[in-house]
Amino acid sequence: MINNTQTEAFKALYDTVVRLRAPDGCPWDREQSPATLRGDLIEETYECIEAIDEKDPAHIKEELGDLFLLVTMLSYMHEQEGLFSVADALKSITEKLIRRHPHVFGEVGDPRSQVKDSAEVLENWAKIKVEQEGRKPKDSLLDEVSRALPPLDRAYKLQKKAAKAGFDWPDIKGVMGKVEEELGEVATAIGELEAISRHAKELPEGVKSRQEALEGELGDLLFSVVNLCRFLKVEPSVALQRTNTKFVTRFTHVEKRMKETGQELKPGNLAAMDGFWEEAKG
Repeated sequence: MINNTQTEAFKALYDTVVRLRAPDGCPWDREQSPATLRGDLIEETYECIEAIDEKDPAHIKEELGDLFLLVTMLSYMHEQEGLFSVADALKSITEKLIRRHPHVFGEVGDPRSQVKDSAEVLENWAKIKVEQEGRKPKDSLLDEVSRALPPLDRAYKLQKKAAKAGFDWPDIKGVMGKVEEELGEVATAIGELEAISRHAKELPEGVKSRQEALEGELGDLLFSVVNLCRFLKVEPSVALQRTNTKFVTRFTHVEKRMKETGQELKPGNLAAMDGFWEEAKG
C-alpha cells in the first residue's frame, strides 16, 4: 500500500524541479543537461557512500536527498524533450523488479517461484533478461560490465565476472605473489626510465617509450591490488575512500600543528611534519 506522505513528498520534489526548469526558473538549473550532470551524479554517489560508512543517519538522509534530486532532474530533462516521463522511469523499474523476482511475485506453480539461495536468484535474473526481455547474450562475459564505470570499480567487476567463470587464483598465496611480481616489474621499469632519462636529449622517443612502459606496469600493479581486494571480499573503492578520509584527517592535523608552532609547510620542514603525522596517528 502506497504511503500518501511518501507520494506527496515525491510530488513536492517533482514540482520543485519543474519550477526550477521553467522559463522563469533558475538560470543555472535551466542551463543544465544530462551531460553536464554526469559528474555531479558520480560525486553525489560517492558522498552518499561516505555517509553510509560514517553510519550517520542525518548525513545519509541528506546525501540520499541529493541523489533523489539528480535522478528526478535527469528524468525530467528527458520528459521535457518528450522522450519519456518521470512516471515512465518509475513504472519501468517497478515492472522490472516484479518481472525479475518471480520467487517473490510469481504465481504458484511457476518453476522459478522457488529458489534455494541468492546464487539461484542471480541465475534466474540473467535468464529472464534473455528469455523474457529479449536481451541478446553478450559475446563475452566481460561485456556485461559497463565501460562507463570508474576504472577502479570496473577492474573489480571485470575480475568478479572472470572469477565466476572459474578463472581465479586457487588461494591467497597466488594473489599475493602476483602483487609482489608486479611491484618488482614496476621497480625494473623505474630503473630503465631513470637510465635512459640521462640521455633525454639524444633519445626523446626512448624516454617516451619507457614512460609508457612504466604507466603500463603501474596499471598492472593496481589491477593486481584490486584483485587482492576482491579475493579478500573488500570493495577497493570503499577501502580507498576510507584511506582518503584518514589521510585528510591526519594531514589537517599536521597543518594545524605546523601553524601553531610557527613553521611553514615546505620540504625543509619535513622532519617536523613527519613528527606531527605520527602524533595524528596516535
